[in-house]
Amino acid sequence: QVQLVESGGGLVQAGGSLRLSCEASGGTFSRYGMGWFRQAPGKEREFVSVISRTGESTYYADSVKGRFTISRDNAKNTVYLQMSSLKPEDTAVYYCAASVSIVLYTTPRRYDYWGQGTQVTVSS
Repeated sequence: QVQLVESGGGLVQAGGSLRLSCEASGGTFSRYGMGWFRQAPGKEREFVSVISRTGESTYYADSVKGRFTISRDNAKNTVYLQMSSLKPEDTAVYYCAASVSIVLYTTPRRYDYWGQGTQVTVSS
């Protein structure tokens, strides 16, 4: 059983930056593809980014491409999401998730473990 704990959320002005972290425990971190998702009030959870087990492959939603960067440190059991040029529409609860599959899925139901989420609020 893998436990995931996100941190790094907060309130930031439009154009600012934040770095989210997600630390894993209870499993072999390097066996999991790791994804970031977000959910705004009244909306469905949506895909943000995913990174492969080794970190060699990444994929982004069009809405964040060029502004967000996903990375991981397998020695620290941690995945990161560096967010820059933030916009008010990026406001949401951000979740990290782990998948046992080698496929880089963008669908939430393909992920096996989830963190509790961290709130990101971008003011205009």
